[in-house]
Parts: sequence; C-alpha cells; structure tokens
Amino acid sequence: MKRARWNGTVIAESDRCVVVEGNQYFPADAVNREFLRDSVTHTVCGWKGTASYYDVVVNGAVNKDAAWYYADPKSAADNIKGYIAFWKGVTVE
Repeated sequence: MKRARWNGTVIAESDRCVVVEGNQYFPADAVNREFLRDSVTHTVCGWKGTASYYDVVVNGAVNKDAAWYYADPKSAADNIKGYIAFWKGVTVE
C-alpha cells in the first residue's frame, strides 16, 4: 500500500499505483480531491504528452503544482491516464 503525505495529512492511498520514471502514479479514485486545487500550469513531455497540475492544499498551506496528471497522454503512456503523481515535498511511502 502506497501513501502520499504532505503537511501531516494523507492525500492519497492505494495498492494500485503505477510506477513511471521512479514516480508513483495513484489512481484518481485513490486521491482525496479535498486537498487538490486546479493549477494553470502545464508542461510537455516528449513521450507522455501534456501534463496538467494541481496545487496541494492542507490546513491552509499551499504546495504549488505539487501534483500532476496527463488527461490525454500519448499512447506510450496510456497506462497512466486517470492517474495522479506527486512531488515537491509530498512524501510517498
């Protein structure tokens, strides 16, 4: 079972994570959306496609762009469609 934590709070928990490039991608239904806020940030990966971001917000503290996902990944990354990954101090254990 993998858990993503930030600011003392579990944001996501699942035994169905997918690992890509060392990052744990959590199924969207395993992520507590209460702690996510849409971000305007987007980046492009050559083989995965365009990533969109969420800010992680816990107890009023904001971790900008600390979660990302590929809404419409390229075919090589189709296995992470509907999954969310974390970074920027979010601990995955």
